[in-house]
Amino acid sequence: MSPAAVALSIVAATVVGTIVFALIGMGRLPSTPAQYIVGGRSFGALFLWILLAGEIYTSFTFLGAAGWAYGKGAPAFYILAYGTVAYIISYFLLPPIWRLGKERGLLTSADFFVDRYGSRWLGGAIAIVQFLLIVPYVTLQLTGMQILLTLAGYGRYNATVAVGIAFLIMAFFVFTAGLRGTAWASVIKDALVLGAVIFAGIFLPIHFFGSPAALFDRLLVAHPSWLTLQSAGDYPPIWYVSTVLLTAVGFYMGPHSFAAVYSANSADTLRRNAIFLPLYQLVLMLMFFAGFTALLIVPGLRGADADQSFMLVVQHFYAPWVLGLVAGAGALAALVPASGQLLGAASVLSKNVLGDLFNIATTDRARTAATRLLVVVIAILALGLWLSARTTLVDLLLLYYNGITQMAPGVVFGLVWPRVRGVAVAAGIAAGLIVVAILHYGPALNAHGLNIGFFALGINLVICVGITLLTKQKAR
Repeated sequence: MSPAAVALSIVAATVVGTIVFALIGMGRLPSTPAQYIVGGRSFGALFLWILLAGEIYTSFTFLGAAGWAYGKGAPAFYILAYGTVAYIISYFLLPPIWRLGKERGLLTSADFFVDRYGSRWLGGAIAIVQFLLIVPYVTLQLTGMQILLTLAGYGRYNATVAVGIAFLIMAFFVFTAGLRGTAWASVIKDALVLGAVIFAGIFLPIHFFGSPAALFDRLLVAHPSWLTLQSAGDYPPIWYVSTVLLTAVGFYMGPHSFAAVYSANSADTLRRNAIFLPLYQLVLMLMFFAGFTALLIVPGLRGADADQSFMLVVQHFYAPWVLGLVAGAGALAALVPASGQLLGAASVLSKNVLGDLFNIATTDRARTAATRLLVVVIAILALGLWLSARTTLVDLLLLYYNGITQMAPGVVFGLVWPRVRGVAVAAGIAAGLIVVAILHYGPALNAHGLNIGFFALGINLVICVGITLLTKQKAR
C-alpha cells in the first residue's frame, strides 16, 4: 500500500470504529425528545465530563491552537485563559440553569428565554440566531477535517470529497443516536486526542530539541518577542483581555452547551465538572508546544496555512501509520463536536420555531423526527458555507463567540434580576448582533485593539439595562 493509502485507511477505520462503538454502547435508540436531545437528563459526573470535553475540545484545539502559536505567538495564549475563566463562571451559572430546566422540562437554550420572559417569539428569534451562528462553528470543524485529510493523503486525493462523505456519515450518526450517542463517541475521541496531543506536545519537542525546555531556548533565540504581547499590532494586551472575557462569558451560551447542561443528573454534577474540566487546559498547552516546534522545523507558513503546521512535521518526519493515527484523532476532534453542534442547532429550530411558532411537529414523535431531519439539513448547509468561504480556524471561532455571547445578558439577568423583561433583552441582543455584523463585515473601526464582540456586548448591556430601568415595573 502507498503511504497515503495506509494513513487514510487508519483514519477511516478510526471514524467508523468510533461510530460503531457509540451505537453499541448507547443501547436502545432514543424515541422521545428528552432522550434524543438531552439524553434523558441522566448523565453522571464522569459521562458528562467526557461529553463536555468532547464538545469543547474540537479541531480548533487540535489544529487552531497550534496554528496560532505558530503564526501569532503570545496572542494564542488567550485560548488557554478563556476556558479556565469560563469554568469558574460555570460553577455558579450552570446549576441554576439546570435546576430551571429540570423543574420546567426545558429542552433547548431558547426554551430558557421562553420560560423566563414569557415570549415564544423571543424564543423563536433566539433559535434562529443560534442556528445561524452554529453554522460557522460547524464550518470550523470541516476546515479542520480538510487539513487533516489533505495531509493524511499526502496531497494526492480530493480531500473535499472525503470531508463531505465523512461529515454526512457523522450527520446520519447524529440522526440515529442523538446526544447519548455523541457522548459515547466522545469516549474514544477523548482518549485518542489525548494520546495524539501528548505525542505532538511532548515527543515532538524531545525528538527535535531534546526536551520542551530546549525548545523554548531555541524559540527565544529565533523569535525573541514571540512569547510577549506587543502594545502595537493587531493583538495588543487590550485585545487579549477583552477576548478572554468575551469568550469566557459566551462559553456556555450555544444551544449544544445548554443541551449538555440539561443532560446532567444533578446540579452537583455540573459543579464537579467545573472543578475538573480545567485539567483539559493542559491539552491546549501541549498544542502550543507543537506549534512552536513546527515554527522552528517548517518555517514560512502564512495565514490559514499555519493551521496545518504541526501536522506537516508529522507528515514529513514520521511513518504513514503514525500520521494516520494522529489524523484519525484529529478527525474525531472535528466530527464528534460537530455532531453535538448539529443536534443543538436542529433542536432549537424544531422545538422553538417549528413547534412553538408554527405549531408543526408538536407531538413527541413528530418533534423527534423533525429534529432528526433538521440535523441533515443543517449539515448540508454547513457544507455549502464551508465550500464557499474559507478562513482560519481561529477567525471562525471568534466569529461564533462574537455573536453567541450576546445571549449572555438575557441568561444572567433571567436568573438574578426579575425586573428584566423580554423587550429589553431582545433590544440588547439585536443591538449587539447588529454591531458585530457591521464591525465584522464592514469597514475596520479603530477600537484601539478592543475585541469587536466585547464592544458589542457592552452596547447590548447598556441598552438592556437602560430599557429595564426606564420601564415601569408591572404591579404584582
